[in-house]
Amino acid sequence: MLIDLRINVTPFSNKEALDNEKMASFGHLGTHFDVMNKTFPLSYVKRDGIVFDVSAVSTRDIGIEDIQLDAIKQDMFAAFYTGFIDENEYGSEKYFSRHPQLSDELIDTLLAKKVSIIGIDFAGVRRGEEHTPKDQYCADKGVFIVENLCNLHLILKETKHQYFTAHTYPINFSGMSGLPCRVVGEI
Repeated sequence: MLIDLRINVTPFSNKEALDNEKMASFGHLGTHFDVMNKTFPLSYVKRDGIVFDVSAVSTRDIGIEDIQLDAIKQDMFAAFYTGFIDENEYGSEKYFSRHPQLSDELIDTLLAKKVSIIGIDFAGVRRGEEHTPKDQYCADKGVFIVENLCNLHLILKETKHQYFTAHTYPINFSGMSGLPCRVVGEI
């Protein structure tokens, strides 16, 4: 079974995103990679994936205590389901400014475990002024962040576990800090 994990960008959500987020332009619209100044390796196109249901975490950063660290393996696509994208309209001011965040400790742990991709169903692993530097920090370590995923709950619903195969296909743009992409979960 294949599940499309990219958000549907409509003319309305496109306008809203452009009005509410300075980075929501050409390369950073909809589901996209924050590649920063790196090149996305073709070997990352197909990865073993895991989805962590962290939807119960709402009053603090998502931390290492909220996931099964021993379930993470090297080169994985580690995705985080919060439900935020289902409850808040993509492109809205709230979507870009009040989304969940991964704790610095969790991000460092994912990097130490050498995941390939961090996938989230919200606008960034960190908010505000921390967003771009954290994206660069991860990219410098060979880890790419895919923002604005959707339908992660379907992977959790359709499997007795949270594992899946992630297929990720970025558009072949160069010299951009963000690359729109299609992400498909296979279960």
